[in-house]
Amino acid sequence: MSKYKPDHEEQALLKAFDSGEFEPGLTEERSALLAKSAEESFKKDKRINIRISSRDLEALQRRALEEGLPYQSLVSSVLHKYVSGGFKDVSANKAQRPINR
Repeated sequence: MSKYKPDHEEQALLKAFDSGEFEPGLTEERSALLAKSAEESFKKDKRINIRISSRDLEALQRRALEEGLPYQSLVSSVLHKYVSGGFKDVSANKAQRPINR
C-alpha cells in the first residue's frame, strides 16, 4: 500500500503553514457567506423515505465510510449538490450530444 504524497502546490502550502507564513485568502465577507450556506445546508426539517437496491445502499455506505460521515449525510449532501447545480447529470448530457460517425 503506497503512502499519499502531496503534489507541488500542496507541499508549498504545507511548508508555508509549518513556517507560520501561511495566510488564508478568506475575507470576512466570504467567511460569513460560507458559514450561512453551511448552516442552511445542514438544516434538516423534512424527512423522506425511499427504496433503493441493496447494492446501491451498500455502495453508498462504503463511500460514506471512506468520507468519514454517516451514509444518510452523504445522501443528503449529494441531493443538495444536485438540486443546487453542483452536480450535473452526465447521462442527460450524453443523450444530447450528436453521434459522430
